[in-house]
Amino acid sequence: MTVTRPFRTIDVVEGADRLAITLDRPAQRNAIDRAMIDELHQVCDQLEREPKLLLLTGRGDHFAGGADIGELRDRHRDEALAGINRTLFDRIARLPLPTVAVVNGYAFGGGAELAYACDIRIATPTTQFANPEPGLGIIAAAGAAYRLPALVGASLAKQVLLAGARIDAETALRSGLVLQIVADGDHVQAGHHLLDRIARSSALALRLTKLVVDAAAPRPFADDLAQAVLFETSDKYDRMTAFLEKRNR
Repeated sequence: MTVTRPFRTIDVVEGADRLAITLDRPAQRNAIDRAMIDELHQVCDQLEREPKLLLLTGRGDHFAGGADIGELRDRHRDEALAGINRTLFDRIARLPLPTVAVVNGYAFGGGAELAYACDIRIATPTTQFANPEPGLGIIAAAGAAYRLPALVGASLAKQVLLAGARIDAETALRSGLVLQIVADGDHVQAGHHLLDRIARSSALALRLTKLVVDAAAPRPFADDLAQAVLFETSDKYDRMTAFLEKRNR
């Protein structure tokens, strides 16, 4: 594999049949900020022009601890209506060839929604999925409301989205959210082994299979409208401020 052009928030390694992307903000638990969104859009540009398999993982102990709360706190109605994170995750979900998220540690909030947008997920014993957005005065508007029920069923999805439940690795495996659980430290290699197996299939057959399976995808504009209302509330701002102050103590 060879390293592609440099990025600030992600590490990209390109091979003959795949791109391996590592979210690279470990000090922030790989929180997804606007710079990372923009850089992942650049990756999508490349994969739409030259379709390849995609492996996505996070640097350090966690996949992605969520969206950047400092940025979210200062977003308002127009940003919500633009669907900044959702637009990227939907784009990743539409990539022509299969995508694999290798999830260790936390996949919370936007990090969970990014993992949900991938076609297949691999976990480690430390993996936890969660969508705590209502506790911050907003909703999980970047795909969880329509992807998670499709992945694990409405009952478990509501436990996560409404009751703040976390999905650990064993529950994720039983529910079909992940393909397998592998040891920490072996997870990236396991992702590549999976892509090796996928790569043995016809690229065109894979592309058409994905297109057919995803043909009934929902239209998530209601998520953006609801988020636009919530982004204007003082409750959202106060809750995110309290979160940031607690974290910085």
